Amino acid sequence: MSKRVRLTTAQALLRYLDAQYVTRDEREHKFVAGVLGIFGHGNVLGLGEALESGQSTLPFLQGHSEQGMVHLAAAYAKQRRRLGIYACTTSIGPGATNLVTGAAGATINRLPVLLLPGDVFADRQPDPVLQQLEYPYDRTVSVNDALKPVSVFWDRIMRPEQLLAALPEAMATLVDPAHTGAVTIALPQDVQAEAYDFPEDFFEPHAWAVPRPPVEPRELATVVRLVSQKKRPIIIAGGGVHYAEAEAALAHFAETLGVPVVETQAGKGALTGDHPWNFGGVGVTGSRVGNELVREADCILAVGTRLADFATASKSLWDPGRVLVVGLNVNRRDALKAGAVALVADARAGLQALQEALEAVEYRTAYDARELQKRKQAWMEEVAQWYRQEETVPLRQTAVLGALQELTEPHAVIVAAAGSLPGDLHRLWQVRDPLAYHVEYGYSCMGYEIAGALGVKMAERERPVYALVGDGSVLMLNAELVTMLQERQKVIVVVFDNQGYGSINSLQKAHGSGGFGTEFRVRSELSGQLTGSTMVIDFAKWGEAMGAVGFRATTLTEFREAVQRAQQEPRASVIDVKVGMGTGTTDSGAWWRVDVAEVSSSPAVQRAREDWARHRAATSAS
Repeated sequence: MSKRVRLTTAQALLRYLDAQYVTRDEREHKFVAGVLGIFGHGNVLGLGEALESGQSTLPFLQGHSEQGMVHLAAAYAKQRRRLGIYACTTSIGPGATNLVTGAAGATINRLPVLLLPGDVFADRQPDPVLQQLEYPYDRTVSVNDALKPVSVFWDRIMRPEQLLAALPEAMATLVDPAHTGAVTIALPQDVQAEAYDFPEDFFEPHAWAVPRPPVEPRELATVVRLVSQKKRPIIIAGGGVHYAEAEAALAHFAETLGVPVVETQAGKGALTGDHPWNFGGVGVTGSRVGNELVREADCILAVGTRLADFATASKSLWDPGRVLVVGLNVNRRDALKAGAVALVADARAGLQALQEALEAVEYRTAYDARELQKRKQAWMEEVAQWYRQEETVPLRQTAVLGALQELTEPHAVIVAAAGSLPGDLHRLWQVRDPLAYHVEYGYSCMGYEIAGALGVKMAERERPVYALVGDGSVLMLNAELVTMLQERQKVIVVVFDNQGYGSINSLQKAHGSGGFGTEFRVRSELSGQLTGSTMVIDFAKWGEAMGAVGFRATTLTEFREAVQRAQQEPRASVIDVKVGMGTGTTDSGAWWRVDVAEVSSSPAVQRAREDWARHRAATSAS
């Protein structure tokens, strides 16, 4: 009979997590890097006591926003190619519900994070308690049930011994490349403190194998038969290329068979920007040449991507009746997106098997390599024009990015998320290292950038990290700058201040609106509307107030100097650069469906509705 050790539920949970490892390609990685937390009455005397008393070697990081903690954890997992995670603990009530946004982002982006919210008393004495949701039709419901739809695994521990079944299931989900995401284990505060005699072998080190599922021979044969009939295939590389460490396999496939590659936001960096077969981004935020090649293609090989609407230009980028789509994905549901023929496999294993099979039938494409390079060169010249550094007032956003591209180190990571920056970066930024481009765009979550940049830094501390963030995102979520300073982690935060929600402002104006409610203006005493003078916010002073080094830039010369000085600083810096609203890139010939009012008194809106109807009629219903 196994020896027993008496531990509280919280102590046992931490000891178990501390003993978990993952292996892939004969390399072993410690899986749980630590615990992020904000304590309240629902977890401070349970998980808090277990962390304080040293029941594990897991370090504790003090968070300052529950949502930000999850963004940090998701960014860490992404930068570690899903081979490492942080756990996040919160109290019951608002602490728990503040996890929902970050959990949704993690699950949508297929990133493993472990959430450990406190919960109301399992014994229901006393009842009701502070922050308890008294749901009249189901007394087992608490606010933690709000995490169910955004979690890929959810459980509530009502007895200590339930950990024996719940934790292995949670771990199996976290390490599963096809079905990972946010995992929630709700912990009633009385159960956290309750003790049980756990078997000692439950806490023995355990290594979970992260598999590389191979292709199924019949699926491969079908795909080879179909692809071999096509002459102008193109690869859309998604985030699955990075998670499978398939960059070299992708490059070999493209070079050997002569297949152009375009990249989604999550897949950018799958090939370096200067690789001859990399033709930039795809879709709404893609490159002009990339979208042209997709339109001309007769076969699309979607590798590690679920083909969301930005990549497909709301299903308007190709004709499904003419184009064969093959979905190479470790997740069968994702492999079938956009009416694709599924090839279910790990991205690296799948590319290697498909290449070997196509070479066996002596397959070659019909592309003229010299013509392709002329088209790529034309796009690079267009990028150079966008990057052209002119001293304007206010500065052009693309000119600032051009200066930053020159000043950043080749292995430095840029981190961005919502707003106009992801579009400009996807089109223009030249990636020189596979993991140097980190843009969260599956959920397009404002507020991800600063917390996410810290997560990237915690994952790879030797890399320089730059958080590129709009003023709207800074105002929405900025608390993890304090965590950054507490942990002595240097990140350079570049705030692109255009005095509003610039991306949505541009979207409005492109569809007939005047920009209502998207500019940061004071309320006018005359009109009673938000039409007064623009708000002037000193983000450098905000950074200084938090403890960072602050810099201000209204000219490109000042911006270059600020970046160079920040690179020499030992701690985090905030660079406040003033850019003009609407000074980013324009579209690259791809449509995004955003529905326009069918009835309006505005002639501009009426014209926008007519334009919308023309595009909508041309889209696929697949």
